[in-house]
Amino acid sequence: MKVFLVHYWLNSMRGGEKVLEQMIDLFPEAKIITNYYSNKRISKPILDRIYKTSLINNLPFVEKFYRHYLPIYPLALKNIKVKSADVVISSESGPAKGIQVPSHIPHICYTHTPMRYIWDMQSEYFGEGMKRKIIQPFINYLRKWDYNSAQRVDFFVANSHYVKKRIRRFWGRTSEVIYPPVDTKNFSISNTIDDYYLLFGQSTKYKRHDLAVKAFNENKKKLIVIGEGEELTYLKSISKNNISFLGRINNKLMKKYLSRCRALIFPGIEDFGIIPVECMASGRPVIAFNKGGATETIINKKTGLFFDKQSSDSLNQKINDFELIEHKFDPLYIKKHSLNFDKKIFKQKFLKFINNSIEFFINNDFSNKR
Repeated sequence: MKVFLVHYWLNSMRGGEKVLEQMIDLFPEAKIITNYYSNKRISKPILDRIYKTSLINNLPFVEKFYRHYLPIYPLALKNIKVKSADVVISSESGPAKGIQVPSHIPHICYTHTPMRYIWDMQSEYFGEGMKRKIIQPFINYLRKWDYNSAQRVDFFVANSHYVKKRIRRFWGRTSEVIYPPVDTKNFSISNTIDDYYLLFGQSTKYKRHDLAVKAFNENKKKLIVIGEGEELTYLKSISKNNISFLGRINNKLMKKYLSRCRALIFPGIEDFGIIPVECMASGRPVIAFNKGGATETIINKKTGLFFDKQSSDSLNQKINDFELIEHKFDPLYIKKHSLNFDKKIFKQKFLKFINNSIEFFINNDFSNKR
């Protein structure tokens, strides 16, 4: 099968890129099209399959300013055309689905999320000041383009029921939910639990790592923070001595910290959230905000707890509740639950969806889409 995979940009190995790796496993001969990539920050399986980039890849200082070039992404994608393929699969949480696909080729979009920064999280990304006013016309333009490009896609997959609702709300399209792949069997339970809580992942505003830092400033408990991101300098500036920042660490250390923490703190609203599943695959519970993809992966009082307000008081109250029943959380049960999100299940469901969609496309007239 001749497959093209289209990914928005490739400058790190986060959730979207882990999904892309599993797609490559399903279609080893697939070619990848992307707007921009960094050959130092992506895995070899992905790097080996890159076939074409848009003009974004050649712009000055692209590694630092790739998000700032958003207004010209639609033009960049318009200049890339797929002429021959059995299927085009776009991996979308930025500009990817806007690639030009002829009407005789099925286009399937695996949606991590519609772009947050142009729809419902503008304040978190751009603030409310002069910067927001200056870029608002570009946001309005991108919204129109984003909606129109969604109408030209033949089939949508959502990575959670939370994203399924966003696809319906912003694009007016239906979708099938297939949870992202997690390598759950690559994580193990530890016999030793240390006296720390864990905050793990890219520090960006919408993830609300500031909320966790403020809560632990108040409760004086030990918090270890793992990961990079633009918010890290600010977080360090407001944190007290009970909070440690380890930055980016290797996989071996990451698994160690996941398996030995008292619990993972997950204070933001994620579309799915791979890190909580990795934590549960390590046998450890998660204390998460009660909204978004976490509500689909965590079983309350069985594999974790939820707090209801994004405030340090609400989080600290739930941490206190957790410590009263901490001994009741069963690592073996938590691990077993995580297996529901294993990469093997993703591959089976996604391949079946691809084959069924191609068959349906062949047997029906989709030419009016594009």
